Amino acid sequence: MNIGDRVRLMSGREEGIITRILENGIVEVAIDNDFTIPVSRREVVVISSEEAKFLNKDDAPQPSTRKEPAAPVLASQGIYLALVHQSEELLAATIINNTDYDILFTSGEERDNRYRGLQNDKINPKGTRVITHLHLKDFEKWPNLVVQFMRHRNGAPALFEPVTKRVAFKASSFYKSKKTAPVLNKEAYVFQLDQKAVPLDTDKIQEQLVDAAAKNENFKLQAPEHEVDLHIDKLVEDYSGMSNSAMLKLQLERFQDALERAMAANMHEIIFIHGTGNGILRKEIQKQLSRTPGIRFFEDARKEKFGYGATLVRLR
Repeated sequence: MNIGDRVRLMSGREEGIITRILENGIVEVAIDNDFTIPVSRREVVVISSEEAKFLNKDDAPQPSTRKEPAAPVLASQGIYLALVHQSEELLAATIINNTDYDILFTSGEERDNRYRGLQNDKINPKGTRVITHLHLKDFEKWPNLVVQFMRHRNGAPALFEPVTKRVAFKASSFYKSKKTAPVLNKEAYVFQLDQKAVPLDTDKIQEQLVDAAAKNENFKLQAPEHEVDLHIDKLVEDYSGMSNSAMLKLQLERFQDALERAMAANMHEIIFIHGTGNGILRKEIQKQLSRTPGIRFFEDARKEKFGYGATLVRLR
């Protein structure tokens, strides 16, 4: 029994959707978008999709004849996140693939700079996938939703960049996002996850590199040291006036600069010494490494030399 399941009350014929799972075996059920009641889990039974489709057709509520003003239709191709009402308060966060490609995706949520994975799978062209449910009563506590995806089609002649999109919900813009979602053809709060897809032109990139090299014949890329020490006292002489966030920002900038130069210089590996401390710098470094193309793998460097205070990065 999960949030979003359609259930029937055993004490009567009322049906509704579970919007919350509370303590002490209590669930909150929205009765056909009309009102919400708390019910013991023992007093409801989940309605199977087959039963909902084929049984009790005579009892199904008849559609209203009152005409509502049509919401603007979001018709253009693309990949979207749509929050669709399951009840008056419960929304299903749904990825919509309104393209002619398969998309391979992962999804998760971020709270207080902590990430928690939700789902990963493939969505077929013109397909959808519900990744989580959100409750309007908890709007101020909603996490950021993170979706990473890549277009794919067997035999496709173009390569597309992977995309990472974070959606942060703000009341000032959230309620203005209501539209008719593509594919679903339902009113929803809709956020586009992709921009216009542009295939990578490898020949053009190579030409640009050659032109850049011709203009900078005297330029020589300086590869970083094999071991890059990111301790703050190795980066600045006096850091007494720096806040913790300012120190972390500087350390991550030096890490990113060294990583990019190592990749450009075709180095096979590089070690970042970050120390143990509270583990924040190590966590941020490994988070960025996990999102960087061209990394074969990374792991704790030799413990006999660095303990747990360094990360070894193997490059392609």
